[in-house]
Amino acid sequence: MTSCQVNTGGKTEENVPTSRELVDLRSRILTYTKTFKRDGSYAPPDADQRDRLARGVGRLLDQDPREADELLAPIGLRVTRLTDTATGRRYDEVAASGEGASTRWGRLYLNADSPVRWSAQVPHPVSDRETESLGLRLLEDNPGGALVLAGAHRRAGDGDDSDRVADVAHREDSAFHLIVVELQKRGVPGIQLHGFAEASAKRYDAVLSGGAAQSAPGEASALADRLEADGLRVCRGWSAHCPLEGTSNVQGKAAQQHHAVFLHLELAPDGRGEGPRSQEVVDALSGLLTTWTEKGAGN
Repeated sequence: MTSCQVNTGGKTEENVPTSRELVDLRSRILTYTKTFKRDGSYAPPDADQRDRLARGVGRLLDQDPREADELLAPIGLRVTRLTDTATGRRYDEVAASGEGASTRWGRLYLNADSPVRWSAQVPHPVSDRETESLGLRLLEDNPGGALVLAGAHRRAGDGDDSDRVADVAHREDSAFHLIVVELQKRGVPGIQLHGFAEASAKRYDAVLSGGAAQSAPGEASALADRLEADGLRVCRGWSAHCPLEGTSNVQGKAAQQHHAVFLHLELAPDGRGEGPRSQEVVDALSGLLTTWTEKGAGN
């Protein structure tokens, strides 16, 4: 694995975004996702907006939040330093600065007090019920994280369902995809969180794979072992034929191009939200993130 060297933890004034807020982080994120509707509006950024977005997020990851903010402002986005009232922890947020299309492009949250060592990706918030809550729990409980959150229900937009205009796991023209790619370019490993209805894979509680990759790193096997030790039935996509392996996922394909680690995790309802297996899932994923953090810190 190419180790991540992204550092957003500098303490100088130049490394602090101009915009700062004291917030309840959990409420801020979940209030945002509650507005997502399958019949809501959605339009992806155009080519010029995508270019500016990639450069802006890149500058933020390269420890220049003020230049990042200048790059993002013309396309309706803003970098804000948040302090969570519940924990006192600080995060840098990329989010819409007002109304308009950018409100549905999603958000990025970075731990501001430590280098970024891993990412949790939530491409289908609300649609894959409680995956947004799971991603938030991982961000809150583990240092060194980035949370990449899509900004619309996967079936939002003007097209019919076959167009999948807002299904960012299968679109390369989304803000979500561009942000994930910028992390991958810097060697940041990521796990993408999905949910399935019990009828879709009755034999399993979780399906873990490398997405488009035909193999998986050792930490994937370790994660599967942790989940199974807690009683979850896991299908391992690198050694078995599994449903919902995510082989067409475009972030997984990009990870191969950039030689970055990408894991695709599908969870049954019991493993998400307040489900009876949710704490076991959080604990197992936290073990994975600790491994990634330690690997990154050693380089």
